[in-house]
Amino acid sequence: MIAPLLRVLETPLGPAPVGFGPTLGLLVLRVTLGGSMLLFHGLSKAESFGTMKATFPDPLGVGSTASLGLVVFAEVLCAALLILGFFTRLAAVPLMVTMAVAVFIQHGSDPWSERELPLLFLAGFAAVFFLGAGRASLDAAILTRSHRG
Repeated sequence: MIAPLLRVLETPLGPAPVGFGPTLGLLVLRVTLGGSMLLFHGLSKAESFGTMKATFPDPLGVGSTASLGLVVFAEVLCAALLILGFFTRLAAVPLMVTMAVAVFIQHGSDPWSERELPLLFLAGFAAVFFLGAGRASLDAAILTRSHRG
């Protein structure tokens, strides 16, 4: 049931690179980016949701609570999916949007040195989006299993 959806998501951009180097590289990239986002950014926002929701920045005009909810969704759930390599390309999209908003809207007038971290996250999430999860992922395990049987 999940494999056809994963196949549709993988088809436009092609399969993930194969070989030990790309597999290990994508695993390190996914776990480092997703883990850093989840542990150092997302969890603190999720834990402080009640106190942050009234004052959280609203750069898109959807309301502070909705903005915080969207950021927590990306930085917690999507980051966890990225770590697991499950619906990886789909999970990378909200993370890229969140970082693009941080770099170009929320901190748009800040010096580039202040925007460096979200810009690096944005570049990393974009790389995962274009390259896919790699073979060391749930996506690959599900697609491989569905091809066998």
